Amino acid sequence: MRPLVIVPAFNEAKNLPAVAEGLRRHAPGVDVVVVDDGSTDATSAVAASLGLRVLRLPVNLGIGGAVQTGYLWAATHGHDAAVQLDGDGQHDPADLEALLAPIARGEADLVIGSRFLTREGFQSTGARRVGIRWLSLLLRLRAGARVTDPTSGLRAAGPRAIALFARSYPSDYPEPEAISLASRAGLTLAEVPARMRARVHGASSIRGLLAPWYIIRVSFGLLWPPARQALHGPTEAEPPRRATP
Repeated sequence: MRPLVIVPAFNEAKNLPAVAEGLRRHAPGVDVVVVDDGSTDATSAVAASLGLRVLRLPVNLGIGGAVQTGYLWAATHGHDAAVQLDGDGQHDPADLEALLAPIARGEADLVIGSRFLTREGFQSTGARRVGIRWLSLLLRLRAGARVTDPTSGLRAAGPRAIALFARSYPSDYPEPEAISLASRAGLTLAEVPARMRARVHGASSIRGLLAPWYIIRVSFGLLWPPARQALHGPTEAEPPRRATP
């Protein structure tokens, strides 16, 4: 395989050096693209200084637009696998091999890294785990997808998933909805154990009162697509008009 590592990053200048070091240690020679989602700090400059390819979006599109930019790059540059790895340092590059293995064996089109299969590493708060279990139930009932960690941003995509996500990708809070999209499109899903880490710098964008609001928004999106459009905007994240390498 010729995999691409997609690193969506918004104001992650302080976290990127550790991410780059982990990738050099565990995935040497793998192509990496950092998608700077309209950061106001030195994210692009730091990524470039670390020898990483940078796609800088002129405005903040949100995680969905940033990730789809990476999939568009993978689709147009001949990559037959793509791994999403957040720029906040919570994902361990050591998990890349396990994520890509089911795709290499032809067993799955989309592989999710789940922190709940072995329950090691950072597990999030109790309230958020309840919300995650609720979303897992909705995905099973509405899309036939059986996943334990639907909000995990650590995942690997094979050729069929790359083609799908380059063409159509949810915006705003896309992780659970992307699983639903893939399952409804007939793609094969799998999960592998993954170890998450707590953030060293910065804070999650989903915290405090935003956490229950996140669950409500995603629930409406999974239960009733028209409600998803009312709350989130268009179903498909439009390809950015200009991303400058």
